[in-house]
Amino acid sequence: MNTLPLITRIFETPMGWCGMAGTSRGVCRLTFGHRSGEEVLADLGMKKRDSAETLWAHPAQRLLTDYLSHQPVDLSVIPLDLPPGTAFQERIRAIVREIPYGKTLSYGEVAIEAGYPGAARAVGTVMSTNPIPLLIPCHRVMGAHGKLGGYSAPQGLAMKRLLLDMEHDGLSIDRAVSSQLSLFVV
Repeated sequence: MNTLPLITRIFETPMGWCGMAGTSRGVCRLTFGHRSGEEVLADLGMKKRDSAETLWAHPAQRLLTDYLSHQPVDLSVIPLDLPPGTAFQERIRAIVREIPYGKTLSYGEVAIEAGYPGAARAVGTVMSTNPIPLLIPCHRVMGAHGKLGGYSAPQGLAMKRLLLDMEHDGLSIDRAVSSQLSLFVV
């Protein structure tokens, strides 16, 4: 568990409110697609916003806002500060973090790439406990035969589908999915 003070950033994006919590080393929690900053705080398990600054906070906010505005940006440059996992978890996180914008892999493909053929379900377990969706882009990991699998972000599979459609089809948030956004932001 981290003993460094937590820094929070809560901000509005075209796809709802987003929040990050992290330390001076990087992001350890991310949530998005909320209707208010208060929902973000509740999801992060915090009572108030911390105004402390760190080197990663402003650039990370800008990159996430750009991504959620349908700009193809590289979110893998945002530093992370996750508690250490098992060798398997670390390997899976590293592979998924490198899946490029607009591409997907199946749980089985991730398992094979990690050197654990037959461990697709275990990959799914690692993804289901991902505290930083988008930064470890678990929405880009699919079930067999293109099935969506699960997604723990607010609005679940509807949000996963929206993110994948946004990336794969090059859709403009303003014109093509504005009707879907009403599902996420009121």
